[in-house]
Amino acid sequence: MDRTVFGRFEGRDVEEIVLRSPAGVEISILTYGALVRDWRVPVDGTMRSVVLGFDSFEPYLTRSPFFGAICGRVANRIGGAQFDLDGVHYDLVPSEGKNQLHGGPKNFATTLWSVTALTPTSVTLALSSPDGDMGFPGNVAVELTYRLEGHKLMLEWTARSDKPTPINLVQHNYFNLTGQGDVLDHTLEVTGTAVTELGEGQIPTGAIVPVAGTELDFSSPRPMRDQAGNAIEIDINYALPTRRNFADAVGRFRAPDASLTLEIFSDQPGLQVYNGWKIEPGTKGLHGQHYGPFSGLCLEDQIFPDAINNPHFPNSVFGPDRPYHHWCAIEIKP
Repeated sequence: MDRTVFGRFEGRDVEEIVLRSPAGVEISILTYGALVRDWRVPVDGTMRSVVLGFDSFEPYLTRSPFFGAICGRVANRIGGAQFDLDGVHYDLVPSEGKNQLHGGPKNFATTLWSVTALTPTSVTLALSSPDGDMGFPGNVAVELTYRLEGHKLMLEWTARSDKPTPINLVQHNYFNLTGQGDVLDHTLEVTGTAVTELGEGQIPTGAIVPVAGTELDFSSPRPMRDQAGNAIEIDINYALPTRRNFADAVGRFRAPDASLTLEIFSDQPGLQVYNGWKIEPGTKGLHGQHYGPFSGLCLEDQIFPDAINNPHFPNSVFGPDRPYHHWCAIEIKP
């Protein structure tokens, strides 16, 4: 385990913690955004980076589409940047047109977290979000532990609020198992057979629709291309089976040459699948790579987007009598 200064943010040091496992995996985590900056896996005697990120700190402030970050207080979108809770109307700070995305312009992904515990294979980070932060009610204390076990990274969040408030925390890693090029010819498999239908501004309509037989059907592993071989633009939430064995993966992602396979496990009801089609061309990333559309795949385990405005969606409200807890595990191995 290494702990060094990676940059400066708002007059404070941004630290980098590098976790290592006996399997040879190395994962670099920044205190800024509690983000995964790099994730290196040994393949045929060499180390391969399997996430998108930057070699220096400054691009995270100017060019990053949430590379590797922890998003919140409420990840994904809230329609109209507003909601009603217990008879009170709340107006939030919008960050994507009239809607709010990933908690607003000043969110958990753009905040400096504090290290509260550290071992050679784990780190615990914490932050406090005050009452009224980006328009949300309640003082919220968040803690996240990253634990590296062999080829598997375990993530566990807890959050406590002194008032009822929506909370939805998401890891926003962009995975590319070849370490270069696009991910369209990786094969993707998702256990969800229905999605939350989207309307204007990518806000859910409230309908949950089956995907069988459509281009969003990944119940069997296949590339992210249509029958004509054209790229499929994906950015949508899959509703995961409610009665499932949590020991079974909810998503599987494999390199075209089968050199690496990713599996993700989670206790959350939804999985946002986004294949990076909006990444700006020419974005200079790790180790001299140049990123562009489709350079990485996000598998964001979560509560459904805009759940606070859709009472039939899984409950996203937590408070003094209902603390937030969420775990996921991501395993990448040959």
